[in-house]
Amino acid sequence: MDRGKDIVADGGAAGRALPARVLAADDQISMLKALRLLLKGEGYEIETVASGAAILEAIGRQDFDVVLMDLNYVRGNVSGQEGLDLLSRIQQIDSTLPVVVMTAWGSVELAVEAMRRGARDFVTKPWKNERLLAILRTQVELGRAIRKGRQLEQENVLLRSETRQMLIAESRAMQPVLDAIARVGPSDANVLITGENGAGKGVVAQALHAASTRKDKPMVSVNTASISETLFESELFGHVAGAFTDARSDRLGRFKLADGGTLFLDEIASIPANLQSKLLRVLESGEFEPVGSSKTHRVDVRILSATNANLAEEIAASRFRQDLLYRLKTVEVRIPPLRERREDIPLLAAHFLQRYIGRYRKHLRGFDPASLQVLLDCPWPGNVRELDHTVERAVLMAQGDLVHVSDLGLELGAESRPEMEDMTLDEVEQRLIRRALSRHQGDISKAAEALGLSRAALYRRMEKHGIE
Repeated sequence: MDRGKDIVADGGAAGRALPARVLAADDQISMLKALRLLLKGEGYEIETVASGAAILEAIGRQDFDVVLMDLNYVRGNVSGQEGLDLLSRIQQIDSTLPVVVMTAWGSVELAVEAMRRGARDFVTKPWKNERLLAILRTQVELGRAIRKGRQLEQENVLLRSETRQMLIAESRAMQPVLDAIARVGPSDANVLITGENGAGKGVVAQALHAASTRKDKPMVSVNTASISETLFESELFGHVAGAFTDARSDRLGRFKLADGGTLFLDEIASIPANLQSKLLRVLESGEFEPVGSSKTHRVDVRILSATNANLAEEIAASRFRQDLLYRLKTVEVRIPPLRERREDIPLLAAHFLQRYIGRYRKHLRGFDPASLQVLLDCPWPGNVRELDHTVERAVLMAQGDLVHVSDLGLELGAESRPEMEDMTLDEVEQRLIRRALSRHQGDISKAAEALGLSRAALYRRMEKHGIE
């Protein structure tokens, strides 16, 4: 059995089985040849070096699952001090990297001291193949578990405040968005989501992720407008301890946390021009270096991005790179503003109402007709986000079992209502019917009389517009 191949790396888009990678270090070439022969036969990838400096160079260049190292590299020196010093350096570079030391029969005490300084285990020379392989397998599994645990811990901190929201859309204006999610979601195509502030770009990004083959992997979001220029690289690519004044420990960046999953970059137009090239490189190659490190990391991440800016104007003004836009926009999905999808307002309002009833432990049955009409008439410059906040306020302020107009806190003057000339004939008719029903508390006969219609004609128009 190929034991090294049994160990599957966590992360990665398709859960590819990666053979465990071992760095073997010894000043005796015969020892390295024997290790290479043994470990390659067991399915491990192995790199061999013959000096302490070469160990540090190798682990600074790429990732290993375990280091198997001798403690002496100067002929005639059996003190092991060089190896003990190397252990301390390795711990500084990567505290999660397991190190197994090799020692002669007569220096077991030295091996014990090495373990006190951070080595995970030791083998004596000449080694027994079964014991060596068992130790390596155990340490590879433990090392990967520790690294995955650290990643999950940082993911939990990052995602704890993120609420997965439901995409509520039944209006005709939202149909192209739903179609795009169905067609593009299962692919790995990068998607640019555009629309006004508060229109629901983040919710659409979540729907795209949920429709993808990556849905069981993390979706990590970052608002690029909220990151200062000095911390941009650290936030996206991570840093190592000591990289700058406040870097007291290693930190995984958003790209690493999203490995195998989806990274959502919100407000991309706000990325400073001098940093756009760094993002472009990762999108082109999947490679980056954490701040303060020369080690290249490779990730497999699907990019979803969003903006409310006109990127064509930003490109013309040399504030946004055209080649970066090409990488971000395999497909563009435009989210219509709430004023263009008024049929969704009652559904969204009811959804938010139920959320806040539960959160604030209120007993409400719904909206009275007048308050629902106000919600339908409001122009909603802040879109779905504004509606969400309005319903939350209403739940807090409501005193009876229904939400009333006064609970909404909305001021609808004539100047804030949509102009008639900006509305279609169907929209005008629907609005007049809703107002008549609201004014007469749902009395069909009185509403029909006020509109100059028969009851049957009003019912037909109500059915046409989906008015209950």
